[in-house]
Amino acid sequence: MTGTDVQKEAEDSGPSGYAAARLRLLTEEARSGPPRRAALADLTDEWLTGLFAAGAEGLRGASLVAVGGYGRGELSPRSDLDLLLLHDGADTKAVAALADRLWYPVWDLGLDLDHSVRTPAEARKTAGEDLKVQLGLLDARHIAGDLGLTASLRTAVLADWRNQAPKRLPELQELCAERADRQGELQYLLEPDLKEARGGLRDATALRAVAASWLADAPREGLADARRRLLDVRDALHLTTGRATDRLALQEQDQVAAELGLLDADTLLRQVYEAARLVSYASDVTWREVGRVLRSRAVRPRLRAMLGGGKPAGERSPLAEGVVEQDGEVVLARAARPERDPVLPLRAAAAAAQAGLPLSLHAVRRLAATVRPVPTPWPAEAREQLVTLLGSGRPTIEVWEALEVEGLITRLLPDWERVRCRPQRNAVHLWTVDRHLIETAVRASEFTRRVSRPDLLLVAALLHDIGKGWPGDHSVAGEIIAKDVAARIGFDRHDVTVVATLVRHHLLLIDTATRRDLEDPATVRSVAEAVGSQGTLELLHALTEADALATGPAAWSSWRGSLVADLVKRVSAVLAGDAPDDPEEAAPTAEQERLALEAAATGSPVLSLRAQTEPPAGQEPSGDPEPLGVELLIAVPDQPGVLPAVAGVLAMHRLTVRTAELRSLHLPDGVDGSVLLLDWRVAAEYGSLPQAARLRSDLVRALDGSLDIAGRLAERDAAYPRRRGVVAPAARVSVHPAASRLATVIEVRSQDAPGLLFRIGRALEDANVRVRSAHVSTLGANAVDAFYVTGPEGAPLPGDEAESVARKLQETLRG
Repeated sequence: MTGTDVQKEAEDSGPSGYAAARLRLLTEEARSGPPRRAALADLTDEWLTGLFAAGAEGLRGASLVAVGGYGRGELSPRSDLDLLLLHDGADTKAVAALADRLWYPVWDLGLDLDHSVRTPAEARKTAGEDLKVQLGLLDARHIAGDLGLTASLRTAVLADWRNQAPKRLPELQELCAERADRQGELQYLLEPDLKEARGGLRDATALRAVAASWLADAPREGLADARRRLLDVRDALHLTTGRATDRLALQEQDQVAAELGLLDADTLLRQVYEAARLVSYASDVTWREVGRVLRSRAVRPRLRAMLGGGKPAGERSPLAEGVVEQDGEVVLARAARPERDPVLPLRAAAAAAQAGLPLSLHAVRRLAATVRPVPTPWPAEAREQLVTLLGSGRPTIEVWEALEVEGLITRLLPDWERVRCRPQRNAVHLWTVDRHLIETAVRASEFTRRVSRPDLLLVAALLHDIGKGWPGDHSVAGEIIAKDVAARIGFDRHDVTVVATLVRHHLLLIDTATRRDLEDPATVRSVAEAVGSQGTLELLHALTEADALATGPAAWSSWRGSLVADLVKRVSAVLAGDAPDDPEEAAPTAEQERLALEAAATGSPVLSLRAQTEPPAGQEPSGDPEPLGVELLIAVPDQPGVLPAVAGVLAMHRLTVRTAELRSLHLPDGVDGSVLLLDWRVAAEYGSLPQAARLRSDLVRALDGSLDIAGRLAERDAAYPRRRGVVAPAARVSVHPAASRLATVIEVRSQDAPGLLFRIGRALEDANVRVRSAHVSTLGANAVDAFYVTGPEGAPLPGDEAESVARKLQETLRG
């Protein structure tokens, strides 16, 4: 059936005919995208025209006007209808009756309707008071009735908008900024709002409004395609969900991708991010131009020069060779020759970032169109300019994005294409892979005074996750890519090796510090062997912190920083030739020794519970004290079942374990026995912390078997209904035989949950192994725990037995 046939069916059959024709149109596989949106708008026009004609018989001076998205002739499958019934005020009763004849059939079909009935004067007055109304009227389109009435309103509204632009555009910019603060940036969100988030359809509409003001115009290249792509995704979202939603939820992304014929949800998100990035960049450029025009209108250049209030318009200040500042932007000098100067893009970018100024759109486009490739290997100046750009702090981001939108980054660094706009499906990460890399470089720029080779730090920060565009372990793939890139940009063989090592081991320090026993010499020696030198260790320490800070708030804290600093100190001693202390000889603190002696004397648990806000000894405070949680110190005479007993009691009291350390503590000479020391950081799920005496009482009962922890936890779980949520990956348990010479290391990676540590501890007890030490960390919703276990005699487990314990533990966690 053709589009004309569908419209004729709608005319002939009334509301039911329109509904059938609408359904047929939306299910046609041959028509999608702009043609389908336009056809749906035409079909709706024909239906509403028929309703208007039937209800307006004998009525003059009235018209039906589409505004907003419908006014633009763009109807998504579940879009609401934005309609204005315009009238001259002569016969209000007849107009009210006509409104009923129009609105009720729309409601009867279950369509969303945004409607109003106004005279032209009322419409203009409302637009003057409400910016959203004004924006909708800028797209007013005549549907039926008095064409002259609609045309006169359109002319008046556009004239009002242009006359009031100096006042209304700053208001519109503020509205866009407030919406961005609420909704976030579309190009980085895992569940973005296609309409409201920054870089979405609302911003694209705002750019149309700016263009209609004749005050400034958005860069048009690629903008229409980006907007079309976002509309296509919204259409598919409406069709797959059957709802008028603009939020691209995780559980719907695969279906939406399939509806659009895309490979998978990641491909979908990448296309959305690319479109949003272009809209966001166009918005930045446009609002910058609006500000420049408004400033020039506010103070005439000659008067400004007379009063000494700034430079005359058009004055240029040199920033670097071929690069100048003009009107608050970085532009190319008149004598610049991009076709003869391949380093010019990097020089201009570095100068802009150093000055904290944006690169002008015209300059970037001229560079993209004319500049020659940088020779391979890069000349020293090119490498130095790249390092300068990366070390410029926060301004680097805006400058880098300007280069990227015009394709200059992938021409300089071809491997960038694989990580560009690549989503990271991990709630801990705030950014796409490419933006995370730039954020890491920005963070690393704060640490350039801590290292002897800041250039290597910044380049490694830029490349540390470059392997995420390839299959397999991204650190392994990244090492190969980083080695090639570092050689290509002109580093010598030694520096290439250092950069590659940093990329390969960028997770080594944080993983080891939070998951391994730092008292074990094997742990420290393995890190020292991987790092190789004091200089590389220094760089890796700074990169680790920069990477975590650039990931998100859940990835770094003073607590984690202290663990990494402790590890670095120990590794540094090994690299300097000093062997680490044997864990059996590590001296306890005075508080730990006091508790241990009391536990040995009484034969029962002793504990201390205190809030911890001070940084650990040896670490300088940074700004306001950061609450590190509540420190729970427990000393227990060495006996079976301590780990599950303590973990179970904490779970009963709804205490979440953030980090946990368990180790055996030898007592001073003359004191018999051995004591287990537990140093944990906990937090209450809600409410206040339980009293230490109550915790100790329950722990005593748990250890003597009179407290049924498993039963109590099962009763509590049964009392609360299971909540639906994201299906977490299955737990993974692995054995690391070379991680320690004194024990067998079993690592557990699992979704964090109440009672998880209790279940693990009980499973290890059931396997008849002794937990020599434990190291527990929680990152977001993920738990990563390492347990150093031995057999009953205190020796590491044989290989087969260790694998058997790991398999049984994995089955327990999956059950």
